[in-house]
Amino acid sequence: MNMKTENRLPLALLLLRLGVFLTMFMWTIDKFVQPQHASKIMEHFYSAPGVGNLVIQVIGALELALIVAFVAGIAKRWTYGLVLLLHGISTLSAYKQYLHPFEPHNLLFFAAWPMLAACFALYYLREADVLWTFKGSRTPR
Repeated sequence: MNMKTENRLPLALLLLRLGVFLTMFMWTIDKFVQPQHASKIMEHFYSAPGVGNLVIQVIGALELALIVAFVAGIAKRWTYGLVLLLHGISTLSAYKQYLHPFEPHNLLFFAAWPMLAACFALYYLREADVLWTFKGSRTPR
């Protein structure tokens, strides 16, 4: 890698991290604002019927702690890895939607794939992701 590319990589990774965080943050907040919606998702996509509001909100609290640590770049191997794993499970759990892409709303599920690629890139390049992280708090140029 030349010097110019090396200077660009941290900014690109920061933007990927912020984008993944924003998406996951909205999904997490949904667990507090509309726990019944998250319960329906658990039933439909994960074959877990009857998950109550309290359980959904506990999951939301754990998820919130994870994504805050993720966006801060804390314990990258674990937080980036867990974000990748959780989003991978989420992406694969919607496999029926990918088989029928042109049924109503199913096309939206394909947005999960580039986000999964972003999660993988962040995990794979976690050592180079240094902007605005817990240990490497350089600001972008």
